[in-house]
Amino acid sequence: MYDPHFFGYGSLVNRRTHIYNPVRPATLFGWRREWRATALRPAAFLTARPVEGDAQIDGLIAPVPGADWAALDLREEGYNRLPTTAVRHDMDHEPEIAVYSIPPREDDGTDNPILLSYLDVVVQGFLEVFGEDGVTRFFESTDNWTLPIADDRHMPLYPRAQEMTLQEVSLTDHWLAALNVTRIPVEETGLGYDAAP
Repeated sequence: MYDPHFFGYGSLVNRRTHIYNPVRPATLFGWRREWRATALRPAAFLTARPVEGDAQIDGLIAPVPGADWAALDLREEGYNRLPTTAVRHDMDHEPEIAVYSIPPREDDGTDNPILLSYLDVVVQGFLEVFGEDGVTRFFESTDNWTLPIADDRHMPLYPRAQEMTLQEVSLTDHWLAALNVTRIPVEETGLGYDAAP
């Protein structure tokens, strides 16, 4: 009997933010990431949604020992845990795999900002696992960059914020400039420590 696995496509790609091992690079087919602003929290969530066509996203899979999902479900509060069979990986067996996704909501469409400290953690994870090409694929396979960025690097609001290298910071800043994302000092947003997903 094998433990079930999760597929992480955002902050869970950053192995410094969780204790689940061993992790393996994997690809989820038929999905795209998106930043989702809802009334659930004052800052945007990174989620994923199924789409038509040949879309795919990079991520990691890792086991959930004994199918004890409680801690991970708590971390992913606001998301639904969904079974998926659309993950390609290098394991020699096919465990049950789940992906966390926020279902569409009537209050979608607000302009809640993306926390820069949250995005930094995601970029750090993708750079470490997939290199700069993987960071490029992350930005290109993620939608809704029209939401503004709340620049909280000097006082991170994201609870799993990490120390960032100059290379990591520069890479994130390069992509935000290339995508013409609006940056707002966090002090102007009114966000506090309850904002982070």
